[in-house]
Amino acid sequence: MDKTKLNFLIDALMFLCMMAIAGLGMLIKYILLSGRDAWVLYGRKVDMLWLGMDRHEWGEVHLYLAFFLLGLLVLHIILHWQMILILFKRLISAPISRIGIAAIFLILSLILIYFPFLITPELNESGPKGRGYGIERSNDNSEDGIYYLG
Repeated sequence: MDKTKLNFLIDALMFLCMMAIAGLGMLIKYILLSGRDAWVLYGRKVDMLWLGMDRHEWGEVHLYLAFFLLGLLVLHIILHWQMILILFKRLISAPISRIGIAAIFLILSLILIYFPFLITPELNESGPKGRGYGIERSNDNSEDGIYYLG
């Protein structure tokens, strides 16, 4: 396969990945509601599924598509590397400035991708925003053995 066709294929796959990632993000945010939002809407705990998968499982698909897109992006950059270098030299003529800007860009990129591993989440025992959401199980013969706190 010649380089032009390969570039087109990679670009088309990148576009489809971006659309799938955006679509799944909206599915997770607006259709497969969080437990708290479903509680507010339906007044009880409900499991929201699409194609047998809940929002967390779709979140994993979302993540894997993002990794696939990242791989395609790296391949895209490799295939366009000479053009990138030429355009970068035209844009910034001073070699010292080019090195500095490239170093800052590289460091910023590494910080952004490593950022989630630097975070320690807060633990809130009372649920979202201290509103007391949660589930308490019961041993008596209530409707389903579950009491919902609210």
